[in-house]
Amino acid sequence: MSDERRVGIHVSSDAPDERDGVESHSDDGEDNMGEDSMNLTGRKKKLFELRLKMNEARKANQSAIVAEKKKTEVLPAESSRGMSNQKWIEERKKKIGNLLDANGLDMSKAYMLDTQDSAEAKYNKWEEEPVLPGWDVFNKKMLYDAYKKRTKHVVVDVDEYNRMKEADREDSNDKIERMVKELKDSDEKHQSFSQRRKFHKEKDIDSISDRNEHFNKKIERAFEKYTLEIKNNLERGTALPD
Repeated sequence: MSDERRVGIHVSSDAPDERDGVESHSDDGEDNMGEDSMNLTGRKKKLFELRLKMNEARKANQSAIVAEKKKTEVLPAESSRGMSNQKWIEERKKKIGNLLDANGLDMSKAYMLDTQDSAEAKYNKWEEEPVLPGWDVFNKKMLYDAYKKRTKHVVVDVDEYNRMKEADREDSNDKIERMVKELKDSDEKHQSFSQRRKFHKEKDIDSISDRNEHFNKKIERAFEKYTLEIKNNLERGTALPD
């Protein structure tokens, strides 16, 4: 048994070991993978460097845009000195703060430094109402404001009103004339009222004046469905035969 074991051991020691082949193949594979990983790492590095350059260029462009915007944001009154809008606001706040400190006031009382003219201008600006669209001019508020405007000059005598309620009603000529005069004045205001309509750039211009534009709209309401194909043919150049 001992000899057989020795022979087996001897034979096995002389035979080529399969694990050596496996280890050698694995070493070759690891070398190839290492080379591929090195190449891939190099590509990633180049891509990373390109992205860094793109980010730097983007930041530089943004900085240039901000600088250009700051140059353009210069108030007309201060453009000769090159003062920016932000700097002008800061200096104005500083001046107002000094005036408030000199008068023993805090920032919440800054309105006390306004003159009468500037205060009236602010109030008038606040009272200005935006122009309503055409479909919202007959709301309740507008109708009530129109009623107050029309009855602003009406003289009301409560005693006479109560006395006329108890007796038979009889309208005097002067009241009738006053009512007729108010209606005429209201009609004249409507006739003289003119509001600039909003201009649409994308709309085709087919008129030479406001009056002509109004006339063309009236024509379109009646004949547009008949003349639309003719107009399209003229614009395409297909109105005349070949």
